[in-house]
Amino acid sequence: MKKNTREIPVLFVIIVALVVFAIGFLLFKTITKKDNDYEIEVISEYKYFIVKDKDKYGVINDSGEKIIDAKYNKIDIPNPSKDIFICHEGNRVIALNSNSNQLFPEYNSVSAIELKNTAIDVPYEKNTLRIEKAGKYGLIDFSGNRILELEYDNIDNFSDIEGLLLIQKNEKYGIANLKGKIIIKPEYDSISSDKYYEENELYKYAGFIVGRKNQDELKYGYINYNGKIVLKNEYSDISRINDIDNEDGLYFITSIDKKIGVMKNKKKLINNEYQSITYNKSKMFIVEKNGLNGVINISGKEIISPENTNIEIKGEYIYVQKNNLNEVYNVSGEKQEFSFNKTIEPTLNDKYKITTTKENDRTYYGVMNSDNKQIINEDYLYIEYAFENYFIVRGKNGKLGLIDSDGKTKIDLKYDMTKKIQGKEIIEVLSNDTKNVEIYNKNIEKVCEMKDAIIDIEKDYIKVYADDGLEYFDNEGNSIKSSLLFPANKIYARCKDGKWGYVDSNGKIVVDFRYDYANEINRNGFGAIKKDDKWGCINSDGKIIVEPSYKLYSNYGDISFIGEYHKVNSGIGRIYYTKDY
Repeated sequence: MKKNTREIPVLFVIIVALVVFAIGFLLFKTITKKDNDYEIEVISEYKYFIVKDKDKYGVINDSGEKIIDAKYNKIDIPNPSKDIFICHEGNRVIALNSNSNQLFPEYNSVSAIELKNTAIDVPYEKNTLRIEKAGKYGLIDFSGNRILELEYDNIDNFSDIEGLLLIQKNEKYGIANLKGKIIIKPEYDSISSDKYYEENELYKYAGFIVGRKNQDELKYGYINYNGKIVLKNEYSDISRINDIDNEDGLYFITSIDKKIGVMKNKKKLINNEYQSITYNKSKMFIVEKNGLNGVINISGKEIISPENTNIEIKGEYIYVQKNNLNEVYNVSGEKQEFSFNKTIEPTLNDKYKITTTKENDRTYYGVMNSDNKQIINEDYLYIEYAFENYFIVRGKNGKLGLIDSDGKTKIDLKYDMTKKIQGKEIIEVLSNDTKNVEIYNKNIEKVCEMKDAIIDIEKDYIKVYADDGLEYFDNEGNSIKSSLLFPANKIYARCKDGKWGYVDSNGKIVVDFRYDYANEINRNGFGAIKKDDKWGCINSDGKIIVEPSYKLYSNYGDISFIGEYHKVNSGIGRIYYTKDY
């Protein structure tokens, strides 16, 4: 039989078309993902700093050399690693570089985009600038490349979330990111953040509650972080439940005509028929209907019907009051046979639970293991899980200490303060009588005792210091030499017989022990020295830059110099340097 040669090219065309479509689709997804993803720049090198002189502002570099004369009413440095300075003089706002040359003169104004309500040391978008010409705003990067065209009535940071911008056009609002990707077109009357936050991803997965006017009344909907509509604008109010992880789905408490319900993603989980709904971290909702309370779980199943005068969820159990009856239920709605005055709370360690019993208006604490066996009797006025198998406790004498899971005392119950240092496996104790601060390591061994000590917590270590001592410890409370923490430094602060000086990495004296206090050399190569209640500056070679002459009142650890200029924190996270007293 003779083949139909016409079928071959037709089939070939179809295959080619499918391949081209697949490649185009993948390319589109890649470009879209690339536009939606952006990195928040982390400043690793600080080259430039604001300087103040007689109420005017300029710029110095990291050696203390003047770069821009102090003659401006205000200066913004959006990125201290780059020489772009936004200088305000009256109504005029210009951008200058380190040679005092004006940048981007083709625009009427060039300004930094400020994160207004944050206390970070660089409260600006770090690689974009707002431009204005003929009353319209756009966005450029630090090289002058256009990111957003000059077509908006305003551009500002969105809700203090770095990397997101609120754009305004024709009295409507939208959202763009710092790469110029329009996430939400400017067509809404209001936009607010749901403020969802993760420790590692920050606000990356935060979404947007958008409002649109409907007969003079705002109706709210929800758009996710990618710009996709999840809920239409049909609600009187929306709030996201941020205690539920993003990967477990989006949960919202919604209001329609003053009736409250719950949505999971786009699906109705709880009908809008309640007076109030409160989410509990035990993954349950307390609902109120006709003034009475019930419980619905996170799957939308009713656990306890709304027939009760009061409900509380404490740890793993539900405490119900109805008609003068007090009852306890588990999360499955099964009645429990233990006292209404007893609670069982989980800890960060699955092996242990904190138990309490209330007697005669006083609450007593104990510990239960994962098999619900009481391993520490309820003999304490307070218990808090610390780490591993250790617990901070308050005894009946009112004093604090530390015990282990066998109930053995590891730190005597005689202190006015006992606490775990945040993010570390270290215990800090304090006695009000002696003012002595004691530090215990992971193995509950005392590694430091210092009177009136101040503790600075850093990512990988803590600094413990006072007038007569300075010590460093890693996250498990092991002592660390300053030469290991600051290997780039040539000299290190030391205290001997109550006086301070500097030594090199071998312990050889470089600056005699003659000061009342001395700070470590900072990343700019300068240290702060104190004598007779006045502060001065020394450089990394041990040379005196400024004799102690400044009366400064910050914590010792906050006092810092760049050359002849000392650091001032305005109190709202805005830092500048000055020679003023």
